[in-house]
Amino acid sequence: MKGDYQDLVDEISALLGAPATLENRDFRLIAFGAHDSDDDLAMDPVRTRSILTRQSTAAVRSWFEGFGIARATGPVRIPAAPDAGVFRGRICLPVRYRGIVQGYVWLLDQEPGKPGPGPAALDAAMEVAQRIGVLLAEEAKAGANLSREFLAVLTAGRGWQQDMAVAALRVALGPGGDGLHVAVCVAPWPGEAPASVPGAAAVCVVPRRGGGEPGGAAGPGAAAAAGAGPEPAGEPALAVLLRLRSTDALAPALAAVARLLPRAAEATGTGGKGGTGGGGTGGGPAATSTAAATAHRVTAGVADPVRGLADLPAAWEQAVAAARAAAAQPRFGPVAQWSGIGPYRLLATLAADPVDDPAARTLLAPANRELARTTEVFLDCAGQAGRAAAALGIHRQTLYYRLARVEQLTGLDLDEGEDRLLLHMALKTSRLA
Repeated sequence: MKGDYQDLVDEISALLGAPATLENRDFRLIAFGAHDSDDDLAMDPVRTRSILTRQSTAAVRSWFEGFGIARATGPVRIPAAPDAGVFRGRICLPVRYRGIVQGYVWLLDQEPGKPGPGPAALDAAMEVAQRIGVLLAEEAKAGANLSREFLAVLTAGRGWQQDMAVAALRVALGPGGDGLHVAVCVAPWPGEAPASVPGAAAVCVVPRRGGGEPGGAAGPGAAAAAGAGPEPAGEPALAVLLRLRSTDALAPALAAVARLLPRAAEATGTGGKGGTGGGGTGGGPAATSTAAATAHRVTAGVADPVRGLADLPAAWEQAVAAARAAAAQPRFGPVAQWSGIGPYRLLATLAADPVDDPAARTLLAPANRELARTTEVFLDCAGQAGRAAAALGIHRQTLYYRLARVEQLTGLDLDEGEDRLLLHMALKTSRLA
């Protein structure tokens, strides 16, 4: 597939007499033509970064999208802007398929006063761009068509069934199956999987196990306040298998995830009317997604990257745990990475049901919510009374009084390490239940 893109980019370069680059709709580089000019202005900072890092920054994307390229159906000329790092004007050929933008072909425009490509040459180049659009759409559709194989890997039991499911997905993905991937969980996800997700190798909707949905209780005592015991089966989650170029290049994956969050919030009827529009450089799709998801408890978890598919089931568990941690702890934001959720990496694998430890049961009751919060902050501060009192905004003597009440309610001794560990785990786990 990459060879097909390169051939088509070279064809456009030949038609227009200028080196062309092809990026997907997330401004991620796919192919570029040879550049042999001695003109220093031809390789300005924006173009250089795009080729060397194979992607553009959010600010660059927002600046170019301001010229209407996402809505255009024909070539768009963009003037030079040295202050933005664009030393030479650009010609953008939108790559579309059935009216939907799939990517962009970029060329350097001629300097002022020199003739550029004529209408006939640009029309011919747009015909090639349409062929690229078909390829990009087919590639995205292929990922969606692997939903059955992908789902089988994520839901198969351990042992030979899982091995067979992984083998089937590897065959379906072809040579790309041995590459670098990252698993993502978005929850809750109502309805069907999206028709396409940029950069995705496979997409599917996964039924959630009981008591494990990310949008559950938000703090100590909340599980008890909800009423009864274990919840019924949780809402489904969206599973996405994203391709990566390297383990330290997660930015494209995180950008793709950020665009999914408001879609889930709107589909559940809880999202606002604001989309992912990025008219300025200070906000953009990720910022809008963050605000919507934080308000409406739609969360996403991103696993550690894996090479090949053998570790994909474990990576999915990481993604689910990270999504649940994001729902439990707002400080993680709506998109949490497994590597950054700390103790929730262990707690999320343990807490399938609401906490019902005898020692913590009374503390987690709705009537003792303030005591539960006080205890959690105290333990988060490593038992340092001064720090805890400052964090809670109370006098140290008030803190001591509350902790004494906690010891009476739980029968635990907060001077004992194991008692502290038990209570701390119970409080943290109650957020996940």
